[in-house]
Amino acid sequence: MNTSFSLAPREAVTQLRLSKIREVANAGLGRSNVLPFWFGEPDEVTPSFIRDAASASLAAGETFYSHNLGLPELRVTLAEYLTGLHGRTFKTDSVAVVSSGVNALMLAAQAIISPGNMIVCVTPLWPNLVEIPKILSAKVQCVPLSFDASGWKLDLSALLDALTPDVKLVMINSPNNPTGWTLSRDDQVAILAHCRKLGIWILCDDAYERLVFDPDIKSAPSFLSLATDEDRVVLANTFSKSWLMTGWRLGWLVAPPAFIEALGKLIEYNTSCAPVFIQRAGIVAVREGETVIARTRIRYLAARDRLCAGLNDLPGVLAPPAPGAMYAFFKIEGLRDSLTLCKQLVTEADLGLAPGAAFGEEGEGFVRWCFASELPRLDDGLARFATFMRK
Repeated sequence: MNTSFSLAPREAVTQLRLSKIREVANAGLGRSNVLPFWFGEPDEVTPSFIRDAASASLAAGETFYSHNLGLPELRVTLAEYLTGLHGRTFKTDSVAVVSSGVNALMLAAQAIISPGNMIVCVTPLWPNLVEIPKILSAKVQCVPLSFDASGWKLDLSALLDALTPDVKLVMINSPNNPTGWTLSRDDQVAILAHCRKLGIWILCDDAYERLVFDPDIKSAPSFLSLATDEDRVVLANTFSKSWLMTGWRLGWLVAPPAFIEALGKLIEYNTSCAPVFIQRAGIVAVREGETVIARTRIRYLAARDRLCAGLNDLPGVLAPPAPGAMYAFFKIEGLRDSLTLCKQLVTEADLGLAPGAAFGEEGEGFVRWCFASELPRLDDGLARFATFMRK
């Protein structure tokens, strides 16, 4: 038997960066007293009316395959939801249901990216978005946001300068994980016009679009309000954040009809389809879940303000409140190794936070704290963090 061949997968896979968030979480395995704020998920279960819809579907025996692009009823429900949310008429031929938001991003990338393509990402950024193009042997250029006492900002000129004719795709997450930065309508208009001129695809991760803290708006500004069916614009979304369904793994894509039609083939060769009983839960979530979203926004706003106020009271900590998402991404003066710090927090303070370095080199010196939590639990976490910092 020939033993000279490597058993490792291809180089593009072996060179993917490990998740530093998972690395910290793994350090906390078996520690029952750890307060975990490292992952981006709420501390409450999915509402009962959504769970009941899935249970009823299972009881009815809906355990078979569905259409590659999703149940027609869910696609209609999503098209109507998007029409009401973004003031532009959507039909089912622009919507595909997929098995989670990250699956939506991967499918969109597979449909657009070829080996060697140049991809631009606005960072700091959830590491999955930066690594997905690398799985497809593409090159990634990062355009960093800037930070000051008022929060995170985009240098629009720097982004447009990076979007040259040899760029295939720009990837944007707004509201952003981890910073909470939210792309403005004016910047969206400029980016779309620039990409139209050069034929650059836009892929947006809209996972947090409903988690905004301005009471006068229902959703963060979206390219869906500006784009047409002739634009190279693809939006990925998930049921995880808005409807408290992180473990369900259900998402969707919005794209030009010609894109969606071809996407069905990719879905077949990935997951074939999302489970029917989970799609039934999705239908009920969208149709009856506006009160859930409204309550969640109120709860997260109170949590954000409590957490940021407590962090800003600590010497050497700067935590400007973010306009969206569910995170405080705060700067610690003099911090050079956020991964080591977060591991120390686990072992010495029983506190689980995410290292800023997990979100790219622009995130070093910062720490991410998910505030999708009840206030007493946040207060306990703040007390542990303050005690640790005083040491």
